[in-house]
Amino acid sequence: MKTKRAILTGMAIWAVAILFYSVSFYVPIMKDAEAQANVVLFVIVMPIVWLGSSFYYKKDNKTHGYIVGQTMLLTAVALDATITVPFFIIPNGGSYYGFFTSLGFWIVAFEFLTIAILYWYSQVDPTTNKLKK
Repeated sequence: MKTKRAILTGMAIWAVAILFYSVSFYVPIMKDAEAQANVVLFVIVMPIVWLGSSFYYKKDNKTHGYIVGQTMLLTAVALDATITVPFFIIPNGGSYYGFFTSLGFWIVAFEFLTIAILYWYSQVDPTTNKLKK
């Protein structure tokens, strides 16, 4: 596994996700801005994790999607713990506990990992790609 590549990809995914999440507060579509931001995050995670997986697998086609997805996800979670929560959540009255135990967080984490695994099976795994060759 190319760990550095997976970590850098996870950092890029986190940065794009935070950008979209933050900007969504300034484009009022729904009455509940927090719910709107979570919907935007849920939607944007799909293409950016797919794109991040695509970038990762240009240099490695042996590591299973679960391992790559888990590394990228844990990178994003570490950045949430060191940047997102202390600088954005706590000043607005939130807490680490509230952030990491929210259902929205776990749904997005599950989605993140699932997309990386789906990318592996649909684009990389040689046993499921017999027709592509």
